[in-house]
Amino acid sequence: MNDAYAPLRAAQSRFITVRGLRYHFHEWGHAGMASPERPTLVMVHGWMDVGASFQFVVDALARAEGFERHVLAPDWRGFGLTDTPGGDCYWLPDYLGDLDGLMHAWAPSGPIDLLGHSMGGNVVMTYAGARPERIRRLVNLEGFGLPATEPAQAPQRLVQWLDELRTPQHLRSYDDAAGVAERLMLNNPRLSADKAAWLAPHWAQPRQDGRWHILGDPAHKRLNPILYQKPEALEYFQRIAAPVLWIEGTLTDVSKWWGNRYPRADFESRLAVVRRLRQVRLEGCGHMLHHDRPEAVASELAAFLA
Repeated sequence: MNDAYAPLRAAQSRFITVRGLRYHFHEWGHAGMASPERPTLVMVHGWMDVGASFQFVVDALARAEGFERHVLAPDWRGFGLTDTPGGDCYWLPDYLGDLDGLMHAWAPSGPIDLLGHSMGGNVVMTYAGARPERIRRLVNLEGFGLPATEPAQAPQRLVQWLDELRTPQHLRSYDDAAGVAERLMLNNPRLSADKAAWLAPHWAQPRQDGRWHILGDPAHKRLNPILYQKPEALEYFQRIAAPVLWIEGTLTDVSKWWGNRYPRADFESRLAVVRRLRQVRLEGCGHMLHHDRPEAVASELAAFLA
């Protein structure tokens, strides 16, 4: 396996109990670093990712603005080293409840800076609309939301969910950490070998069978039976009080996910209701832009959070 990336800022691996789950998170620095001008920065990851995924951006941010920022990055429920709940599917309200519990534990008073990637970006947009007073600055890395739905889609969606509940879900396992790193680079060809080697043991771990297993509950693959309600999302977006930074990669192709069901004009119309918005498109990176160009992401963050 290739030599692994060497972090500039070492994170502490910590645990906290939230809503009955043992939640794992990475912490860079300590709470004493937080101030009204530079509050704690909480970074939440996307689907099939982990909090450690932000290490490269944390390092680049340290180079850009110094090492004095307190940063926290949890593993969502059913990912990384956080407990897997007893259920067999996952719902957006649970992520919101978990985030609110973490916020209460980490910063019971005063606002924080909040960043989310992909699924995490969708979570933070909703949370910032529900708790606008808790957010000083909000950053969304390619949390596009979902295509609008119609009530007529509900019965078939429910049937599909019921069928999937009877279908066991699986994630592929690997011979060793090198195999995991190769998979990461297959998922994202722009991920460098040293970063993939560093991420591999955070993304998967060996079990008693001797194989490396992804640190993600396969139940995440099941469909959510609840239709995405665009009008509801817009109500949350309109309530966001904090300045919002939206960052996307120029190489991201959302048609690969949704075909023509989610036109760009629809997405832009959603962002248009956000009151204090800055949009940035980064060249040379795709959906995993925090892996592709962490220095560019950090440069935008340093300016926006200053």
